Amino acid sequence: MSKLDQIEKSVASLSDEELKSFAEWFDELRWQRWDRQLEADVRAGKLDQLIEDARLGSAAG
Repeated sequence: MSKLDQIEKSVASLSDEELKSFAEWFDELRWQRWDRQLEADVRAGKLDQLIEDARLGSAAG
C-alpha cells in the first residue's frame, strides 16, 4: 500500500469533527505552500511581464 493509499484510508475513517479539523489544517498548509511558491516566482522574475502589462493597461485607461 502506497503512502497516499494509507493517507486516503486514514482520512476516510475520520469522524466528522476530525475531518473538519484536518480540512482546516490542510487548507492552511496548501495556502502556506502557495505563498512560498508565489514568493519564489516573484524573486525569479516570473511575474514581471504580468506586472508590466498591468501597468501599461492602467496607464492606457
